[in-house]
Amino acid sequence: MSEMRVRFAPSPTGFLHIGGVRTAIFNWLLARHNGGKFLIRIEDTDKQRSTEEFEADILDALEWLGLTADEEHLRQSTRLTFHKEVVDQLVERGHAFRCFVSPEEAAKIKEAEREAGGIDAFRSPDRDLSSEESQRRADAGEPHAIRFKVPTGSIRFEDAVHGVIETPCNTIDDFILMRSDGTPVYMVAVVADDFEMAVNFVLRGDDHITNTPKQIMIYEALGWPVPTFAHVPLILGQDKKRLSKRHGATAVTEYRKMGYLPEAILSYMAMLGWNPGDDRELLNREELIEAFDTKGIGSKSATFDEQKLEWVNAQFISRLPDAELELAVRPLVAEKVASGEFPAGAGKMLPVAVKLLKSRAHFPVDFVEKGFYVFTEPTTIIDEKAAKKRLKDEGTPTWLDGLATAYDGLDEWSEESLENAMREYAEGEEIGFGKVIHPVRLAVTAQGAGPSLFEILVELGKETVVRRLRWLAGFLREKGTPPEL
Repeated sequence: MSEMRVRFAPSPTGFLHIGGVRTAIFNWLLARHNGGKFLIRIEDTDKQRSTEEFEADILDALEWLGLTADEEHLRQSTRLTFHKEVVDQLVERGHAFRCFVSPEEAAKIKEAEREAGGIDAFRSPDRDLSSEESQRRADAGEPHAIRFKVPTGSIRFEDAVHGVIETPCNTIDDFILMRSDGTPVYMVAVVADDFEMAVNFVLRGDDHITNTPKQIMIYEALGWPVPTFAHVPLILGQDKKRLSKRHGATAVTEYRKMGYLPEAILSYMAMLGWNPGDDRELLNREELIEAFDTKGIGSKSATFDEQKLEWVNAQFISRLPDAELELAVRPLVAEKVASGEFPAGAGKMLPVAVKLLKSRAHFPVDFVEKGFYVFTEPTTIIDEKAAKKRLKDEGTPTWLDGLATAYDGLDEWSEESLENAMREYAEGEEIGFGKVIHPVRLAVTAQGAGPSLFEILVELGKETVVRRLRWLAGFLREKGTPPEL
């Protein structure tokens, strides 16, 4: 094969969904792995449903994922003249004909043929009209479509995923190429545009398998080279039904807003229905390009698991350099400052939040929501369930104050010295270590769980830790209950 040329051809009749983007990812990886070209064609011939908003969403999502095209985008609606020329060529070569049979009449003819035990496909009585008679009726203004004259025999091709697929021609209608209003149909447009774009490898969803024999007929009738086809099984939801909005967020832009990283989407979606040939679960962009091959695409539908996607996102967050992670989180901190939730200057604590939560965060927003205590005083928000369990002992205010004094007198502020001081204090008071450590976590973070407590104490610093311990002790003495959630 000459240089591999593949395309992704979305229709701007809706937002780019997570299922469709996998097709784009597979095509992009196929091109990159083989040193070929990845092309984008906007199939916008459905004027009623196509919008500039949807087109912008599609292109923005592809750019965000890094699926950049190697040539200028082609817009199908600008190609109608060429599509009509292709139909004219098929008529001139005797592979297509004017059909004056209405759709309703065609359905009746097909049903009658089936009941008579004939072929299970529509064969138009107009396929054998002489060119003179056909022209006369057209000139007289009789409405008509242009249909392809389906041959006898069968159409056989080798699918790069499913292997050999053979379709008897007597199961295929004399299909429409051009409607009675003079507009070519998808079947013509896609073949014509793929030929003009020199696409020689078509990778798309399984729902297009039934289109392929018809498209091969058109290629062969025009004497054009037939591309290699690969049909990828559709993605299913957890209920084993085709992935749709009922399974949650499916538009790529929604996942972007939720805080998913493009590298996580790329890795997870590439591995959904494709295997690199080993047990790796996470591959970065370069690793995917190196490993991708259609031989690794399974012939059965894959199941989309949003929990697994979230896990993958967490893994990629933990791999990001701190500086990149800070860039992703900084706008979220700024929003909190602007709303008054965080004090001015909270941004200076961003490196601390990243250090503490990087290995635990699933999304960038976790750094400001789960790690809010890094940026602001936890005076009104507390883990209610943990508080009821850990702050019920009457001696807690005394122990918090006592530990605050012990901490305030430390010369060394390290994880080891803080833990030793806490243990010594608990032993001196003849109480269990848990009587102290859990209230301390709640005082400092307002949460019952999280990163290593002593790492948190070190990062927040002596002044902040001592202040928060004394604040909670005072609150408990005055109110007798922990701060409400």
